[in-house]
Amino acid sequence: MKAIDTLTPCPCGNPTGYAACCGPLHDGNAVAASAAQLMRSRYSAYVLKREDYLLATWHADTRPASLRLAAQRPAPTWLGLEVGSEQRIDDGHATVEFVARYRLGGGRAQRQHEVSRFVREAGRWYYVDGELL
Repeated sequence: MKAIDTLTPCPCGNPTGYAACCGPLHDGNAVAASAAQLMRSRYSAYVLKREDYLLATWHADTRPASLRLAAQRPAPTWLGLEVGSEQRIDDGHATVEFVARYRLGGGRAQRQHEVSRFVREAGRWYYVDGELL
């Protein structure tokens, strides 16, 4: 992965930029402080095709062997993220509602509206699964 300078916008939409937002999480220099922060960083990882990060932050009970992001045809063009509510169930469980917009090839823009479940183990948040709305 090539270096991304400090002026590069963060794919999750945070105006502070990638180097101050999702970059440290992707590089292993920080851990997500909340399920919503992990969800944002996972969206950015999809945009940047960081399969390593996506698999590392996916709970072992539900994690696939691979995502084959590089082989996706047509590859999605990610258009934006809107994070709705984060529901903290207890110290180790949370849900996050979000809408991710994308386009496949030259087609119309589409929306993925999901409520994702997260679990916190040993101080780290992990994606478990999600329900499409």
